[in-house]
Amino acid sequence: MRNCALRKSALARLAVSTGLALWGVAAQAALKPGDLAPDFTLPAAVGGKDFTFALADAQKKGPVVVYFYPKSFTRGCTLEAHEFADHAADFEAAGASIIGVSSDTIETQRDFSTKECRDKFPVAADARLSAITAYDAKREQPSASGETLANRVSYVVAGGKIVFALTSLNPIEHVQSTLAFVRKWRDEHQH
Repeated sequence: MRNCALRKSALARLAVSTGLALWGVAAQAALKPGDLAPDFTLPAAVGGKDFTFALADAQKKGPVVVYFYPKSFTRGCTLEAHEFADHAADFEAAGASIIGVSSDTIETQRDFSTKECRDKFPVAADARLSAITAYDAKREQPSASGETLANRVSYVVAGGKIVFALTSLNPIEHVQSTLAFVRKWRDEHQH
């Protein structure tokens, strides 16, 4: 009996550690600081107006916070957009720009850019999942409706490289962490 209980306990620990290990691999699957930042150009909207966002052009002005999120107008994504909007001036003061990216359509992003991003920063439509895939930000499991969505992953891109990466389900953490990083980056790179 005791050996059976010990085996069950060992199997339970193995299952938990394997589950955690698998979760850890998924959480660490994103690109790492020092990696080349895949360039992308996507349709985007800011303040309800369409434009073409090109990462290469945005980097010429300073670091770019590229944040991937699952779906516009969902609770966590709306909260994250509000937080980025509330701190848009802080990012600008630190010399950084922001672009949100999801697999939503440009029509959805046009509306989201006004209502939830409060006209403060652009959101890009990556319906073909090109940037989402290049940045290893695609969710493993499709949504309940069968859509392929992005994970909640944020990067800071500068000089063609990833200089900061964060994968977290907490939308507030993305804003706080990227803002702290770009402020530090500014302080270290001022001439």
